[in-house]
Amino acid sequence: MSHHCHHDHASGSGFRVLLVAFLITTSFMVVEVIGGLISGSLALIADAGHMLTDSFALALALAAIRLAKRTPDNKRSFGYQRFTTLAAFINAASLLLIVGWIFIEAVQRFIEPEPVMGPTMLVIAIVGFAVNLFAFWLLHRGQQDNINIRAATLHVLGDLLGSAAAIVAAIIIILTDWTPIDPILSVVVSLLVLRGAWSLLKETSHELLEGVPNSVDTEQIAQQMPKELTGVINVHHIHAWQLGSQQIVVTLHVHADGSQSHDKLLASIHRWLYQQFGIQHATVQLEYDQCEQFDCEPHPSHSH
Repeated sequence: MSHHCHHDHASGSGFRVLLVAFLITTSFMVVEVIGGLISGSLALIADAGHMLTDSFALALALAAIRLAKRTPDNKRSFGYQRFTTLAAFINAASLLLIVGWIFIEAVQRFIEPEPVMGPTMLVIAIVGFAVNLFAFWLLHRGQQDNINIRAATLHVLGDLLGSAAAIVAAIIIILTDWTPIDPILSVVVSLLVLRGAWSLLKETSHELLEGVPNSVDTEQIAQQMPKELTGVINVHHIHAWQLGSQQIVVTLHVHADGSQSHDKLLASIHRWLYQQFGIQHATVQLEYDQCEQFDCEPHPSHSH
């Protein structure tokens, strides 16, 4: 039972980290919107838009951690563990939309450059960078095996890059008055964010589509188990999927030769699955003959 306690503790600390990051991000987003409107800087308003999705991402992650802890019921026998994956998927999808919006906005700024108050923009961008750096440090310390916290960290990293770009753009505007640097840097940042969002979208889609987790090799289970465990003839009907960031579930049929006692063989199969792949939740169906395929009596000799 010890791993359950550890998991609860981990999700508790994850919740606190996310809550602090959420409060910091949301507060600064308001400052950035006001600053963007005063200075006329699209970079700041775009960064504030980015921070709005950060707040949304963090709020989703917080809700997901709370929901995932709810106990299973008659309607959801696995509980709400998959909700965290769903939240991370929505986060990744929202990042792709924002990147698209920034591209369109940047093109418009190239066509019609607008005046920007460099000094005001610089001050707010520096404060934003400090705020994002702190939020990123907090989240990066959290468990990175939690797909939810990783999604939130990715959002904040995008912000951190956005703030850095805004600082550079502000300095260039102050020194040279060349405003196109603003949209140019916002596109560069968007491309970096796009890469992370795409890989997260692939990973969460795979999990939502009941894909086999990366740590499990069904081919290896089918080939190695009969070689390594006495009493196993073959393994078939193997299905593996992932529930949340922690739990892998496997179901399989094992054709046994009857040389081992039922319970002993079952125990050794569970132990083997755990040692090879870290699988803790396996449903194993033992079959002692293939008679059900031929519709014959299991042991006709005993009927006399």
